[in-house]
Amino acid sequence: MAKTQNKNQKQKQALIRLFIMAGILLCANILASYFHTGLDLTSEKRFTLTKPTVKLLKEMKEVAVIDVYLKGKFPAEFQRLTEAVREKLQSFKEVAGNKIIYRFIDPIEGKNDDELKQVVMDLRQKGVFHMPLNKKDDDEGGYSMKICFPYALIHYNGKEIPVLLVENPYGKSPLEKISYAEATLEYKFANALNRMNRRDDPRVAYIVGNGQKLGIETAEMLTTIAQNYVLDTVDLTRTLQISLAYDAIVMVQPTMPFTGPEKLKIDQYIMGGGHVLWMVNSLHASVDSLRHSPQFIAMEYGLELDDMLFKYGVRINNDLVEDMQNVPLPRTYEGGAPELHPWIYFPKFNPTADHPIVKNMDFIFAQFSNSIDTIRSPDIKKTILLQSSKYSRVSRSPVRVSLAMMNYPLKNEMFNNPYRPVAVLLEGKFHSAYEGLLAPEYLQLLDSLKLTFKPKCDSENSMIVVTAGEIFTNGFNAKDGLIPMGYYYYTGDYYANRDFLLNCLEYLTDHSGILEARSKDVKQRLLDNARAKNEKSTWQFVNVAIPVVIILVFASAYFFFRKRKYETKPIP
Repeated sequence: MAKTQNKNQKQKQALIRLFIMAGILLCANILASYFHTGLDLTSEKRFTLTKPTVKLLKEMKEVAVIDVYLKGKFPAEFQRLTEAVREKLQSFKEVAGNKIIYRFIDPIEGKNDDELKQVVMDLRQKGVFHMPLNKKDDDEGGYSMKICFPYALIHYNGKEIPVLLVENPYGKSPLEKISYAEATLEYKFANALNRMNRRDDPRVAYIVGNGQKLGIETAEMLTTIAQNYVLDTVDLTRTLQISLAYDAIVMVQPTMPFTGPEKLKIDQYIMGGGHVLWMVNSLHASVDSLRHSPQFIAMEYGLELDDMLFKYGVRINNDLVEDMQNVPLPRTYEGGAPELHPWIYFPKFNPTADHPIVKNMDFIFAQFSNSIDTIRSPDIKKTILLQSSKYSRVSRSPVRVSLAMMNYPLKNEMFNNPYRPVAVLLEGKFHSAYEGLLAPEYLQLLDSLKLTFKPKCDSENSMIVVTAGEIFTNGFNAKDGLIPMGYYYYTGDYYANRDFLLNCLEYLTDHSGILEARSKDVKQRLLDNARAKNEKSTWQFVNVAIPVVIILVFASAYFFFRKRKYETKPIP
């Protein structure tokens, strides 16, 4: 009887422990659904939100609804991207709380052909485009075509913005593309929210009046700027001053000299806190010159900007960068089809700077570029954004450019002037190029026009000087029409010229710091195939046998101590 009661008591205690354990697990799961946390052990802090992003999320006034069109059966890499998006949006929600609502949608689920066409058209009008995918069919053992919409559509503050989740970077493997997409998710979502959170878009002025390009060649550049900013054109020859209402001005390839009053207008705009994106070439060199003659001489424009830029901290050299890292140029020989040959005057710049403007960016294509020297100035910080490759050199003006160069093999040893800067970011308190140089009579004239001369900036300012030729222009031909910025027609490759333009303007006009999220490293932690093959048996034992041994050791210890605890002691 006593044994039966003791047995029932133990069963009751075991049942109670079981219910307590189940209750603990239930409570833990409920708490986990409300409080999600993690430990980021990556060296680059890939999964930790940057401070500007956290600040943006905490200050959200409205609810943002994010529709992610990545629901369905996709290849493994897209499944991985889907989980990465889910994790990133969950981390946003942990900071913003109920101000972030996200949902995954399959826009083509259950749709017939006619309905599918309508869905594609409707999403296209919102800026969401489809992508074809080859999906492995497990049932039939083959592959089937499936369309995917690698986008998220954000509804916030009365606005709607599409976010492209995966791009097609040039020269990257599928795995690298997905890793790149994962690393840039924070920036893409935070940037979209930041843009919709602004009351007014920043204002940008495109400067004309000194032979700057304005026409079909700048169509995409101006359209791109207008999609993200309030864009105006300002004729420098017909205005008394550049209004400080503009957050930035853009100067693209002037070809006519600047007069003193014109330079003073730019100078005083900078001294007042205005930002400038310079795209200036010192030599007249164009591929169009080769259409009529197999050679030409690249001569100086004589823009008269040297003294001004020197005061700000840079000097644009009268030379052409020649680089073995380049894109080819077609040449037609008599009686044959066009052949592509390396063309050292069309360099590909690989951004390697550890700066948010160019971090993780793909190659940038340019034509006939000049090199830049930085000038020692203690108040100005210089950051080189783009530079030539290890195998490059410069040719001083006047430069003879000839197609005959394609006939001779070029060796790396000939290119012994490496890493020539072609894009530099300048930051600090600039001093006027006219400080102490204006006559008293001229200052009185400015006063009569109610214009105040400022000898230096009152606060930190920034500008970007770029000498990479044709970097912001687009091509055009009668057959294909407008050729996108950064697209090289002869090879069909896309380059990151458009992204570079937008990142430059964002850095100059947006001081929220959201661009910092772009600077996270994209590191591929791949297996060492040779080591994995040689140590195959060892790691199989580690992953299979050791866990079993550990469980058996713990089980033996558990039964040993349990037996010692409940064993019947002998009656003395």
